[in-house]
Amino acid sequence: MSGQGVIMPTDREPTVTVKLLHLIFLSTFWGMQIWVTFISGFVMDNNLNRHTFGFIQSRLFPFYLHIGSACAFFNLTIFAMYHPRDLLDEKETFQIVIFFTCVMVAAINAQWFGQMTSEIMADMHLIEQACGLGQDIGLSSNREAYAKLCETDPKYKKLSSRLWHYNLLSSLCNLCCIICNGYSLYYVAQNLSTL
Repeated sequence: MSGQGVIMPTDREPTVTVKLLHLIFLSTFWGMQIWVTFISGFVMDNNLNRHTFGFIQSRLFPFYLHIGSACAFFNLTIFAMYHPRDLLDEKETFQIVIFFTCVMVAAINAQWFGQMTSEIMADMHLIEQACGLGQDIGLSSNREAYAKLCETDPKYKKLSSRLWHYNLLSSLCNLCCIICNGYSLYYVAQNLSTL
């Protein structure tokens, strides 16, 4: 061992506890993504009025986005600790890039796009309430009234355009993280014994 220096944690296999933590963070983020993106939004949209749905989303999404960011960060940290840069092969390098991308995109979504979407939606709800709107169930059930409000209220039209823009960016970030986590699950499945 002389000449090789001190053995660092990265020089050995991760413990079962480390592997378990890695799987918990990855599966927690993946499960939240699938539930929020493909199930709960559609159920709430079809059963709650517009303002109740918006209110629940504005309270739920910050937790979802920040927990997702934390899970992505811990996944990257755990993986990087046991895969030193100078020993990475091509697949491990790509996995580091995937984890890093997920961390960055999740953080941007949590700190900027998701927050802006909630703020804009709250401003729109105030205008809608003043006009007697917002109690309809489903986003498309009273489309004409909202289109008319856009035509007659320039502030509402601007907010509506900004909401569409930020919602699109937030959705793209969410989709990017789903793809990253889907690939990460595939990678983990290929390397279950080593992480």
